Amino acid sequence: MAAPGAPRELAVPFAAHEAKEASEVLRAWIVDSGLHVSLQRGFEDPAVWGVLLSDVARHVAKIFETENVCSQDEALEAIKATLDAEWDAPRDSTTQAIQ
Repeated sequence: MAAPGAPRELAVPFAAHEAKEASEVLRAWIVDSGLHVSLQRGFEDPAVWGVLLSDVARHVAKIFETENVCSQDEALEAIKATLDAEWDAPRDSTTQAIQ
């Protein structure tokens, strides 16, 4: 059990332990309501990040559906709408809180 106030890390996926080759490319944390990330380029083609981020959005949407918050489609629509809005007018990540 982690000590009180200790960071709550997610487990490394089982498949990463079993793979011949595995690399972590993205780690995201909410710290005092702000987003902090560490990452490495990871791919030769930047378009692969589009695939990765789209796949992550689908995993997130599935969690919302599994936890009976909303349907997977509703979650994906909300994620995409916010992504589009942020793309057009990004908030300053150092001053805006993550809700």
